[in-house]
Amino acid sequence: MEENSLLIERFEGHRARLRAVAYRMLGSVSEADDAVQETWLRLSRTDADSVENLGAWLTTVVGRICLNMLRSREQRREEPFEVHMPDPVISHESGIDPEQEVLMADSVGLAMMVVLEMLTPAERVAFVLHDMFAVPFDEIAPLLERTAAATRQLASRARRRVQGQAPTPDPDLGRQREAVNAFFAAAHDGDFDALVAVLDPDVVLRADGGVARAGLSVVLQGARTVAGQAVTFGQLTPYIRPALINGVAGVVCADGAWRWSVMAFTVVGGKVVAIDVLADPERLELLDLSVLDRA
Repeated sequence: MEENSLLIERFEGHRARLRAVAYRMLGSVSEADDAVQETWLRLSRTDADSVENLGAWLTTVVGRICLNMLRSREQRREEPFEVHMPDPVISHESGIDPEQEVLMADSVGLAMMVVLEMLTPAERVAFVLHDMFAVPFDEIAPLLERTAAATRQLASRARRRVQGQAPTPDPDLGRQREAVNAFFAAAHDGDFDALVAVLDPDVVLRADGGVARAGLSVVLQGARTVAGQAVTFGQLTPYIRPALINGVAGVVCADGAWRWSVMAFTVVGGKVVAIDVLADPERLELLDLSVLDRA
């Protein structure tokens, strides 16, 4: 019993990091938790005393579990979807909760998570483990059954896609919030020109309405195109609740039990360059919005 308690304690010291790895891999909080639990089960069946570097061993194991889950997900998918929004991590606008700090380290905004969803399982594993968690390529390669050089190429290809489609947001949350407020003020007033002014010329709006709101699942690009759609957001103004979505300025559109959407804004240079929207009612119902009521 004492030996098992010590093993549990050692594992718990790594849980937050493992959960962060799994969330970036899978884009699902619940699946990330499942992957971490499976990692613990494998550790409990292993002679832990023979493991030289427990942290590296656990990271490798959770990486392998996530890779299998990604491959299984890809095989089950009958038709490719235009956009799939990962699970958003919602925090009070005053700051990220302590338990979410590791999960959101490195400012992994929803825009980046959307791009990660577009990678192949192998690309995602190579990029996440190496670029986000500094795992050497020669340790990742056996997971992917490739050489270290081929694994490096996978990560490089993924990196180019991420850098091209997920720009780094302004570090100043106040500046981000100013742009979001200006966006909704213009939408409320029906001011098309003001909307265009706050949007980057190449802004991208990605929305996931799920099965129930399939008509809302779209990808729009260009300031005038997005502004034309955004004018309709004006009617949601009374229900907007400011929040941090994956560490960047965003809003939750909800009123009691009624939930319309979660919106994350990527702001660069004071302009909105990406808007990522989860409007799937089934997934919205599962979100814990109690953090927004924090005093």
